[in-house]
Amino acid sequence: MKKYILIMLSLVPFFVRAQNPARDYTNAVLWQQTSGEYCALCFQAYNFARLSLKEALWADTSKKPNCVIVDIDETVLDNAAFQGHEIKKGLSYAPADWTEWTGLAQADTVPGALAFLKFATSKNIETFYVSNRDEKDYKATLKNLQQFGFPYADEAHLLVSKGTSDKEARRQKIAETHNVLMLCGDNLSDFSNIFYRENKNTKEQVNLNQTLFGVKFIVLPNPMYGDWEKPLYQGEKLSDKDKAKQRLERLKSY
Repeated sequence: MKKYILIMLSLVPFFVRAQNPARDYTNAVLWQQTSGEYCALCFQAYNFARLSLKEALWADTSKKPNCVIVDIDETVLDNAAFQGHEIKKGLSYAPADWTEWTGLAQADTVPGALAFLKFATSKNIETFYVSNRDEKDYKATLKNLQQFGFPYADEAHLLVSKGTSDKEARRQKIAETHNVLMLCGDNLSDFSNIFYRENKNTKEQVNLNQTLFGVKFIVLPNPMYGDWEKPLYQGEKLSDKDKAKQRLERLKSY
């Protein structure tokens, strides 16, 4: 009897995961919420950003006003609490829940972000926030940024999505009037369109542009979600269970 009980117990984690694919993300979310390593990587990114910004200013010859462009989610605001909420509901992501979360304006700051942007401001460098949050999230997003004292958190410097996740047009609009010294984000498409198009080998593009990372492109850690996950899936209208199965199949082993 003990032998059979042990076999049944060993199968419990598999069945739990199969019934709740959202739990695949538990470790990633807990890592962001609790690990010192997450904080250290964020500080490391923004410490490099500060050093690189000084170098960019020294070499600057543009007559345009200087600026940095930053993403919002997982770049200056931390949404790990929302991700934890979804996992506890047995979901990976629900649009209605995201709207509720952004409306609360309760996202915390990403370590190092506020200090870095205040440093940029001290050097007469403007900040533009280019986010793929929806227009309906606009006022609450400003409120969330303003309550922490983020510089340039106003309507002139916040650009959200208007029907497309491609940020290139918004970046180009900023570049018409400003000299963009640096871009900060957690997703490769926060930096350039060379990383945005579907079916591109982003690892190959990163290798080709490796000298820009830590210099003009500052990457923040985000193990919870991102464009990197999309190429893992084949098919349309996949359920969370389907996606969990395909994630498992894509793992490298020996």
